Amino acid sequence: MEFQQQELRQDSQFRVSSAMKMIACSLVGIFSFFISFEWQGKSTILIDHIVNFIRAEAPLLVTAYVLIMLVGGAVHPFLTKKWNKSIVNIVLSIFKVGGMVAGILLIFNMAPAWLANESIGPYLMEKLIKPVGVLIPIGSLFLALLVSYGLLEYIGVLTQPFMKPIFKTPGRSAVDAVASFVGSYSVGLLLTNRVYMEGRYTAKEAAIIATGFSTVSATFMVVIASTLDIMQHWNAFFWVSLVVTFIVTALTARIYPLRSMKDEYYKGATPMPEKIVKKDRFKEAWRQAMDAVEQNPPLSKILWANLKDGFIMTMGVIPSILSIGLLGLVLATYTPIFDWFAYIFVPFTYLLQVPEPYLVAKALSLSLAEVFLPALVVAQATVVTKFIVAVVSISAVLFFSAVIPLILSSEIPLTLRQILLIWFERVVLTLIIVTPIAFLLF
Repeated sequence: MEFQQQELRQDSQFRVSSAMKMIACSLVGIFSFFISFEWQGKSTILIDHIVNFIRAEAPLLVTAYVLIMLVGGAVHPFLTKKWNKSIVNIVLSIFKVGGMVAGILLIFNMAPAWLANESIGPYLMEKLIKPVGVLIPIGSLFLALLVSYGLLEYIGVLTQPFMKPIFKTPGRSAVDAVASFVGSYSVGLLLTNRVYMEGRYTAKEAAIIATGFSTVSATFMVVIASTLDIMQHWNAFFWVSLVVTFIVTALTARIYPLRSMKDEYYKGATPMPEKIVKKDRFKEAWRQAMDAVEQNPPLSKILWANLKDGFIMTMGVIPSILSIGLLGLVLATYTPIFDWFAYIFVPFTYLLQVPEPYLVAKALSLSLAEVFLPALVVAQATVVTKFIVAVVSISAVLFFSAVIPLILSSEIPLTLRQILLIWFERVVLTLIIVTPIAFLLF
């Protein structure tokens, strides 16, 4: 009897310890990714403040680090002999070498005039490569606190009743959606890839999340709104973008190619599907969270594993972003290809009676190259046109200067053809949904 009481006391203490660990780690994770605060005149989330601080205080160190990551990323596929495993791997490996060469030319001020153009090479390096390169490993550390200590399981059970029926994804993917909108697409994709590799998403679920939730952050939405001079309509822009993005995600999950993807788990991972909960939802959410905490290895091991994954992902991502993003921006700046490409959307803009239909069509086609380019094209247009283009830029999600290379560098089994088709579907569906809303508002 005394032995049983002692065992119960120990079990109770263990549960209290697990609960404290979950609450403390989850609060730090939530604060890091979801709470914006002002510091040195800028309001953003903690990890973004850390990235900005490192870039401001150690610019030479950041440049050296980026150079190492570019070289490492270009060499890694050949060292691991993965470069020729598939046509996609071969193409990406060639692009990574191209990204390394472009990065070296830019870092050592040896770039030709077309690459040294402020809106091309330096823009990619300063606005994307350096921030994303620093953000991913730092984000991966804080990500460990967010996803490894029960919060994913807890939120997953609570949001299960609407995430699965609406988006065809588990309840735990709600964390991904919020991380992307409040944090950044790189954080969202890092989270999606990590959870998929752990066996907690299927390939289909990971693909829906990666192409549906991983849009630019709220902070970048401010940049777009400021450029278009629609900050006076900020609340309308933010909430319409959020709602429309998620409606379009629910629709694309039900049509080809996402509908036809296989519900298979990552090869080598132990499948951990969500249990369907019918009753005592809060109690079951807490129980699953505690089980997750108690099964964890020591915090130091989790942090090291996440940091290592973060550096590997950084090496895979930044040479790809630099090369593929560079190709998109060069084509947009120096060739008429996007002028021709615009004619794909002209029938839709005319049918919907969008103001300045050809201009809007061109802006929509440019969203494939870089999320910020459409705003530059319609900066002098009417407020209805600006609002429509701004929302489509956000809801389209996929673009060549960052998100597409990130997805292709991850383990999520999406091909370039599938990504391009999903982008087209998202642009058209968003245009159809947001145009009447814009006319109602303005």
